[in-house]
Amino acid sequence: MARPRLLPDNFTLALIAAVAVATLLPAHGQGAVIFEWITNLAIALLFFMHGAKLSGTAILAGMGHWRLHLLVFACTFVLFPLLGLALRPALAPMVGTELYLGILYLCALPATVQSAIAFTSLARGNVPAAVCSAAASSLIGIFLTPLLVLLLMGAQAEGGSTLEAIGKIVVQLLLPFIAGQIARRWIGDWVARNKGWLKNVDQSSILLVIYTAFSHAVMEGIWSEIPLPQLIGLVLACCLLLALALLGTHFIARGLGFDLEDRITILFAGSKKSLATGIPMAQVLFAGSALGTLILPLMLFHQIQLMVCAVLAQRYARRPEREPLESVALERG
Repeated sequence: MARPRLLPDNFTLALIAAVAVATLLPAHGQGAVIFEWITNLAIALLFFMHGAKLSGTAILAGMGHWRLHLLVFACTFVLFPLLGLALRPALAPMVGTELYLGILYLCALPATVQSAIAFTSLARGNVPAAVCSAAASSLIGIFLTPLLVLLLMGAQAEGGSTLEAIGKIVVQLLLPFIAGQIARRWIGDWVARNKGWLKNVDQSSILLVIYTAFSHAVMEGIWSEIPLPQLIGLVLACCLLLALALLGTHFIARGLGFDLEDRITILFAGSKKSLATGIPMAQVLFAGSALGTLILPLMLFHQIQLMVCAVLAQRYARRPEREPLESVALERG
């Protein structure tokens, strides 16, 4: 039987299930400690596998397009934080202080890798440049995101110096990634052959973090602290943020004279935020904080960006082959 079009994908359903289980059966006491250790090990494995999967060949093929990469980085690490700060008068009253801090954290994150590349490929954009920009954004974010978090959120971020925050990220995320890159020499072919089921490692790690985070949040009374109007306001805030990011990347890229294929790459690589990187990083940066509240905006934004970008990618893909300069979707705006 065909899958209903309106039914979310399996991973989205799993995310909802993880939050539901954490709400009904939260880990607490010694169980919470055990889950935290398991989660830390799963995060290390997640970044090890990212390192083992990332091929240098495709990245090198797109490295020469420096203007495109600089614009993607500017959209990811400058445009988003500026939007988050500029929208504070509207968003903070709408969603409350805690959720607004989650929005600021979302704005500081690097771009997603897999979906940015997938949507660029579907839309017939510059795929090698997308691979290079998205992968580099993810790596640079390991160092830059803690700096942006401390700059944007100040005392609301975990106590300690910037160097301490970066040090934790390096130890828990970057070192496993480097180990995966080194191990790629021996396991790279095996990883490539088994990438279909290995994606479960990524998804399982994220689900573990979400369950652990929301278990703690439920024990602290997250659902009694966030009324329904604030949740609705958060959905609207995520939609507004994504719309402004898409319009910003589109018009800036067009104003700078990029061709359509490059504009497609900039659109999808510069407007997306990484759930796979953001949730493990939050586990490191906000230990002991209301983590469930802080990652809720990221979870919602992630699902909204996937749905909207899927529609845009399909519209770009339908453009005539012999008219590469004719734009669709956002071009009509």
